[in-house]
Amino acid sequence: MKPSHDSTPYVPKLDLVYPDKPDAHMILGPREVDLVLDENYPFIDRSLGFRIRSALIYLGIFTLVFIIAPIRFGLRIEGRSKLKKHRALFRNGALTVSNHVLRWDFLCILQAVRFRRLYFPAWKENISGPDRNLIRFVGGIPVPTDIHAIRYFNGAFDELHGKKKWFHVFPEGSNWPYYQPIRPFKKGMFTMAHKYNIPVIPFAFSYRPPRGIYKLFKKNYPLITLRIGEPILPDASLPRKEAVNLLREQCHKSIVELAGVRNNPWPCEGD
Repeated sequence: MKPSHDSTPYVPKLDLVYPDKPDAHMILGPREVDLVLDENYPFIDRSLGFRIRSALIYLGIFTLVFIIAPIRFGLRIEGRSKLKKHRALFRNGALTVSNHVLRWDFLCILQAVRFRRLYFPAWKENISGPDRNLIRFVGGIPVPTDIHAIRYFNGAFDELHGKKKWFHVFPEGSNWPYYQPIRPFKKGMFTMAHKYNIPVIPFAFSYRPPRGIYKLFKKNYPLITLRIGEPILPDASLPRKEAVNLLREQCHKSIVELAGVRNNPWPCEGD
């Protein structure tokens, strides 16, 4: 059964039915291609055409999207000073994590970190659908379902980490539009953060009631607040499994608090 919403902050009253399973996918687009993820798949596409189109997409994000998002969602970003304060901590890369509640939430994260490219693990089905090219151009790397292909996926992130790139992950595993409590987190990318010994930066999406002119055209849809938390480092003194579980627990707790959720009904463990 779905958990009850007990003493939560503002939650929009939308005609949405959320699944019982916390990582179930609500948005399932049509499959347009059959994606084969093996040793021949370019997990990092180095072709000139791909790089040019990716650069153009990011240029559009850094200009048009950064103007549109605050207008469309009333986007308010809080805590950006923490990124500046801990800048030296991110010299070898970082992992940003957040709840997954908007179609544009990755774009909002990009706006928060400002003019930085992020790479992220992408659900294979999304790379088979109509948004597949856009997801790839902005940094999506599909997660193989075949255990034999996982090493090529991991190798791509190893290469990117060697270049001190930043990563993003939605550890809830699926997009539930405008959902309020924080769902359980999968531990995969926390394992990677421990492996690379990079800080994890928690981000949390929460909601505000539409006010002023927004009441005229957004109706029941809320305005969006994105809060940035203090970075969390893996505990190198602990065994790997304990350190990864602790990192996940600390990050989940931080995002719950940043989102203003009280009495969060879900545990932090999602696998």
